[in-house]
Amino acid sequence: MEIQTFFSSGSSLTWQDYSVLLALLALLIFVGIYFGREEKSTDDFFLGGRKIPWWAACLSFVATEISAVTLIAVPAIAYMENWEYAQFFIGSFLARVVIAFLFIPAFYHYNCTSIYEFLKYRFGQETQIAGSILFFITRLLASGVRLMVACLAVSILIGWPIIPTILLFSVICILYIAWGGIKAVVWTNVVQALTFMIAGVVAIVFLLTRIDGGAAAVIALAGNAGKLKIFNWGPALAESGLAEFLQSLFSNPNLFVLATLNGFFGSMAAFGTDQETMQRLLTVETRQESQKTMLMTPIGSFLVMIIFLFIGACLYAFYTQHPGMPLPEKLDNIFPHFIGQTMPPWMRGLMLAAIVMASIDSPLGSLTTSFVTDIYRPVIFKSGTERHYLLTSRVCVVVFGIILAFIAYFFSHFEKFLWLAFKIGGVTYGSLLGVFLLGLLTKRRCNRANVVAMALAALGMLVLLILSEKQIFPLGWTWLLLIGTFLTFATGWIFGEKAESAAEPPPKN
Repeated sequence: MEIQTFFSSGSSLTWQDYSVLLALLALLIFVGIYFGREEKSTDDFFLGGRKIPWWAACLSFVATEISAVTLIAVPAIAYMENWEYAQFFIGSFLARVVIAFLFIPAFYHYNCTSIYEFLKYRFGQETQIAGSILFFITRLLASGVRLMVACLAVSILIGWPIIPTILLFSVICILYIAWGGIKAVVWTNVVQALTFMIAGVVAIVFLLTRIDGGAAAVIALAGNAGKLKIFNWGPALAESGLAEFLQSLFSNPNLFVLATLNGFFGSMAAFGTDQETMQRLLTVETRQESQKTMLMTPIGSFLVMIIFLFIGACLYAFYTQHPGMPLPEKLDNIFPHFIGQTMPPWMRGLMLAAIVMASIDSPLGSLTTSFVTDIYRPVIFKSGTERHYLLTSRVCVVVFGIILAFIAYFFSHFEKFLWLAFKIGGVTYGSLLGVFLLGLLTKRRCNRANVVAMALAALGMLVLLILSEKQIFPLGWTWLLLIGTFLTFATGWIFGEKAESAAEPPPKN
């Protein structure tokens, strides 16, 4: 009885729930330590010696892409709005095909540890450093949102304040990533991906047993309320007039054309120019295996997206049939609120474990890879031994973990987390995508002009985002990525000089 009271204090969780959580966490830590052993060099720490199986890299990619934002925010968006978020996947699927056949061959050609090494060989070290810095800014802020979402959900379920919850997550991430590097990350990702997929299916089954009429009732109730709407074509030009059509085109990010374009360019930027996701694809042995991994990722990502969108529709049907049940103060937390208030023991533990699992994957490995490979090793300390760089990498994991914890706490005061993560990417991803496309699609060569273009484009997109958020200049955040990409690419094209491919530095291998 005393154990039960201790675990239940401040939350609805029982010792059974904590048992499930602790068992899965123990499994996660064991997997991370076991597979992350024998780290002898930075090649092992950053790339796993390129010996990771393609299917494990694929599941790791999916786990990294999904995160707790999907598990918490996607059901909330489906509950509060509709399924228009699914439009992004159309463009995202096409982007993965482009990455597989355009980006990956270039990264393997130059034997890149950090993908920003490609920018060094293609343009120069200044562009490489600028790309790495933009990645740092984007990944720290976006991952701060992801960590905060998870910690907020867990704090609701456990009854802890947000600060110790963030500290707990940060310490776990730091320990196993500092120990095992990318191998520990990939294999723990496999456990995480399987856990939150199973948990999502279990949640749907449980919800359907609590809704009168089951799946048919969900489709009827959510459908009649417009919650299952996927495509937003915007106002018809013939009926609304040109002014209203243009206003919708520029201000509504959920419009089909904009959502698809953002899914295409956003995914190309997030997966092709972001070390966090691309690092998984560089851990397999050959270019062909890496391409196969990328082309298989849409299957897992689509499955997870549908599962958690349907959870949101089920939640809407459930609370419609039970109007007397209390709702959370912030509807962003509707799913963890339902878990804590309605689900039985053991099942709550599985849901809690899924949220925790989806959150423990952090960007500490990729941030460290980029910093050591792109900045520390070539600029700050050039003559170190492999042992020195390996130790430096482990220290960096700790430092970046502390910084990420502070950022997560800062974002705990914001709302609509799913769109917040996209807006952050919209500010800087355009600069990264623009310069990568310039290097991949053209033979133009420029260096300092790239740095200026990337910096000005990112600053300009930040100004546009602030003006849009304050309703001073009505511009949908989807446009930020498109404009930033165009400005960076066009500037490099105009000020760059045409060069033959033979003048490029040779591959490292």
